[in-house]
Amino acid sequence: MGWVIGVVALVVVIASYVTWTAGRVDRLHLRAASAGRALDSQLVRRAAAAAVLAETELAGDPAGADLYAAARAALDAREDDREASENDLTRMLRKQALDPQEPDGAAVIAASRRVALARQMHTDLVRAALASRERPLVRLLRLNRKHTRPSYFDIDDPTLSVS
Repeated sequence: MGWVIGVVALVVVIASYVTWTAGRVDRLHLRAASAGRALDSQLVRRAAAAAVLAETELAGDPAGADLYAAARAALDAREDDREASENDLTRMLRKQALDPQEPDGAAVIAASRRVALARQMHTDLVRAALASRERPLVRLLRLNRKHTRPSYFDIDDPTLSVS
């Protein structure tokens, strides 16, 4: 009779661990997807702030036209071209002498800092989700089958120096 209780206890412990692991895999994938959406919204805000900066402060300047074109390209980019267009926008913003005292310059600087933070959070969560997918129990029981494989969003560091 004692061995029956031991077997039942072992099954309960194993089932609890598998349930906990499946929940963790689900939570990590959901958090990585949420961080991806947050990064996307911060990238859109930065591109919009750069477009406003190019229209107002740099009007008539050839650099302003190039910055506006890069901002529009980042806003209108398809999913597979998004990283390249965001990198182009970052390079264009680095060429500008941004004044933190000007409202539009301060908005671009703040948006770039938020992009850097959102990108770091997204990278950390994708790394954790990918690590959870590689665990032997997760692969054996296919606990990740309902989630697509998360991917990194690889862009240059978007932090800007101020003049």
